Amino acid sequence: MARSRFSKFQKTKKKRSSVSSNENLTADELTCSIVSLSHEGRGVSKHNGKIRFIEGALPGETVKARFISQHAKFDELVMTEIIEPSPDRVPAPCAHFDVCGGCNLQHMDVVAQINHKQAVLKEQLTHFGKLSPVLWMDVMTSQTEGYRSKARLGVFYDKKQQKVLLGFREKSNKVITDVDRCLVLDSRVSGRLLDLKNLVASLSSPAATSHIEVAAGDTTVALLFRQTSVLDNDDKSKLIEFAKLFTFDLYLQAGVQERGVNTVIKLWPAEGMDRLSYSLVYTELKSESELDLSFHPKDFTQVNRPMNRKMVLKALECLALTSRDRVLDLFCGLGNFTLPIAKFSASVVGVEGSENMVQRAYENAEKNGIDNVSFFASDLQSDFTKQAWATQVFDKALIDPPRSGALEIVKYLAELKINRIVYISCNPATLSRDAGVLIKKGYTLSQVGVLDMFPHTAHVESIALFDRIA
Repeated sequence: MARSRFSKFQKTKKKRSSVSSNENLTADELTCSIVSLSHEGRGVSKHNGKIRFIEGALPGETVKARFISQHAKFDELVMTEIIEPSPDRVPAPCAHFDVCGGCNLQHMDVVAQINHKQAVLKEQLTHFGKLSPVLWMDVMTSQTEGYRSKARLGVFYDKKQQKVLLGFREKSNKVITDVDRCLVLDSRVSGRLLDLKNLVASLSSPAATSHIEVAAGDTTVALLFRQTSVLDNDDKSKLIEFAKLFTFDLYLQAGVQERGVNTVIKLWPAEGMDRLSYSLVYTELKSESELDLSFHPKDFTQVNRPMNRKMVLKALECLALTSRDRVLDLFCGLGNFTLPIAKFSASVVGVEGSENMVQRAYENAEKNGIDNVSFFASDLQSDFTKQAWATQVFDKALIDPPRSGALEIVKYLAELKINRIVYISCNPATLSRDAGVLIKKGYTLSQVGVLDMFPHTAHVESIALFDRIA
């Protein structure tokens, strides 16, 4: 097959790669055969028993690549030319793919992306505990464009060019990728990135805007401007006029210090609470469930709203709730799982590390007329076993921990002899580790599956169901 050039990628990486001073490091291009894809989405090649990670390459390809750095056990390279392309290679749909660090698998067919994520999950389960579920769930997918409801856009003012750069960080460095549109960002914001750059450029001190946070609800989108200095009234007026024109809620975090924390101020609209909202509607259930959840723009919410809806529905299905069940929801946040669970169970206890999120969860319970829930603020990374909530009796549990997993928590749940546990994971390695503990404690890994929460990235989200062996 004829060679296809990857010149733009090559040119970009030549300028931005910092090459090691190792005496064996060569500037020459190497020909490499790619045997697999690493967990973070780089092509893997082997040479004399040493692994080479090659950015931009896909399994089955023969490519030319140049060293970025060498290490004792592996080398890092960047692809400069495709000699034999993979059948899974597709043109990246985003014009900024070669440079932007936001999405790293856009050059891979979406079906191949999903197959890769499932392979990563299987490999991790095997590696950490030789585990295999009774049943593999079908991979859950949703839209691959415009799905991102939360984002942090970096801003940089180039004084030399007198130009505002706005976007995500470039691959492997802190430089801002200047974009006019973002394929995965909520379209209500993606279509206004050029307007946002012009707005920042019009301010009296464009360099004072460090980033803009995006938080999208179902009906309203909020923009939070992070400023390194206090804005004057003229600049505030410009921001407000922009928000009015494009119907954004507007927030400011501008050097106002209160108890050592930068305080977030709502600038527009002046009336109403500082809240956005999203709905969870389930006509698939025997009893139709509809919830409306409120959140502050700084609150944690799931980035992919369509996938979140599918994920909550799958969790309810796995829990198989009855009107007698007492359920524990750990890392409950603002009640994303807790409140749907409460609709189909006797009672739910939600536990979260942040007092603010606990208050938000109670707010959402009241808003939706749900009174069979209790929420507690507790540090789940320390010993919580003597807390009042932890001494209660539960039939089932759901946990949605951070990337570090929930090692001590699964030990605790096993000691409580909870019958059924649903585990939402954002890290296959820690899920696999924790699953191994539960298996040793008398549980079966009944089901597991991939949730494609972040299309076009190597991030693997998953859901697992554990049942206690009687």
